[in-house]
Amino acid sequence: MSRITVCAATLALAGASLPALAHVGLEPAQAVANSTVNVAFRIGHGCGESPTTAIKVRIPAGVTGVQPQPKPGWTLAVTKGPLPGVVAAAGAAVAEGVIQVDWTGGKLPVEFFDTFVLRMKMPNAPGTTLYFPIVQECENGAHRWIEPTVPGQPEPPEPMPGVRLTAP
Repeated sequence: MSRITVCAATLALAGASLPALAHVGLEPAQAVANSTVNVAFRIGHGCGESPTTAIKVRIPAGVTGVQPQPKPGWTLAVTKGPLPGVVAAAGAAVAEGVIQVDWTGGKLPVEFFDTFVLRMKMPNAPGTTLYFPIVQECENGAHRWIEPTVPGQPEPPEPMPGVRLTAP
């Protein structure tokens, strides 16, 4: 097989996987319930040719102890509010906590990717998936990664990333 054929096949396979890069990636895809985890949200593109200037992450119910990782060149803001229901953390009831984290004021060019990291305590709910609604703002436009993925249905254009909770 010639080098040209190998290169063409490689490029064809890479091109076939490009739509998967159009979403907000989330690592890890699975986490142990009732554990503390660093979750990385991977932004792989801007809005067309427009760079990303803000990432806003809503925190799902049941998650506590949220600590965002600062990023040089970005302003970090944490919004606190009432938590739905009574949440136990470190043996005590918690009524208020972080409900949204915003990184703003930076500039992520369209030809680069970056990760935005949160440390958080997962709820004790093995077998469930926690979904994180995310708004990605750009100089011109935005992506609203807020659409639920329904089993057996086609994936929506801008799906919410999620973490599947497993048993300890």
